[in-house]
This record gives sequence, structure tokens and C-alpha cells, in this order.
Amino acid sequence: MPVYEYICHDCQDKVSILMKFSEYNPNPACPVCRGTNLARIFSGFALHKSLSTIHEESGEPGRSVSPDYYKDPRNIGRHMEKQFRDMNIEMPSEIKKNIEAARGGELPDSLKDFKSASADSAYH
Repeated sequence: MPVYEYICHDCQDKVSILMKFSEYNPNPACPVCRGTNLARIFSGFALHKSLSTIHEESGEPGRSVSPDYYKDPRNIGRHMEKQFRDMNIEMPSEIKKNIEAARGGELPDSLKDFKSASADSAYH
């Protein structure tokens, strides 16, 4: 079922409306104010890649990665995982948990204070 996005000229809200193909209505009502003065807008879209494709495109963790390598949260922890693999050591579950949380967008508790810090805050 497609989701159509509109701007309501009555309440100025941007609204998303889920419609079955069989129930398509070219003139829907605004779910916020029930007004019918809506204009269809272009929706954003996402391009999903498999983790293996992301890793191929990013390269192996190490010294030769691009400066943007660690800006992608899906790459967080790859260097640590590689280090444990190379040393043939089982990674502790707490580290695994923190890496997965970071990949999901959640910073470990020990780093949450740094989230709002600027890049040069240590020098002020």
C-alpha cells in the first residue's frame, strides 16, 4: 500500500495518507483538520543496501579508510570486531551489545556526554 504525502493549505500541516490501490481517492481529507485543500508533494525515499554491500563499499577498517568511514553508524565497531577476530579472541558480550546499540543509533552511556560536544571543545 502506498503512502501519499500532502501539504494541507488549511492547517499548513504536512500529512501522510496510507491508501490501498483499490481505495485510492484523488481528493482525500486532511487527517488533522479534515480540510480538503490538499496538494500532493513528492515523498522522500530510502535506498536499502545489504550489510555486505555497505562493507564492500566502505572497505576494510584500518588506517587507509576515508575520513567519512566512521560517520556511517553501520561501520561503528568494525575495527574492534576485526581486532578480536585477528587475535582469535571471543568478543565480550558487553562490547557486542554496545556495538549493536551504536549501529542502531544509540550511543553507549559512557559516550552520551560527548554527543553535544563540538569537535574543538577540548581546546577551549
